[in-house]
Amino acid sequence: MQYALLIYNPDDGTDQAQRTMDPDIAEILALPDVTGWIRLHAAGSATTVSHREGRTLLTDGPFVDSKEFLGGLVVVEASNLDGALAVAAELQELRPGRVVAIEVRPIRDAEISGA
Repeated sequence: MQYALLIYNPDDGTDQAQRTMDPDIAEILALPDVTGWIRLHAAGSATTVSHREGRTLLTDGPFVDSKEFLGGLVVVEASNLDGALAVAAELQELRPGRVVAIEVRPIRDAEISGA
């Protein structure tokens, strides 16, 4: 099963485009269980699309207003949740104080339906 590790970082005002990747993080991302990863631009570059009263609304910035921002996500192939949690714990230990939280979620199989 695949799991997404959503990595939340503290918003310290640093330009996200200027951040470099720690070599230790690169090693974890090269593990065979890690099947993909994505780094995101700063939360301020987001546009949120919503639908209200029959109209599509576009709002600058992320939908959630918080001190943390979603900095990226890692896709892990693991036989169970414990395997995905182990990778998340390893990432967390490498970046003490620089990663606020890592949310681990199972990835649903792609489904296309008319509903």
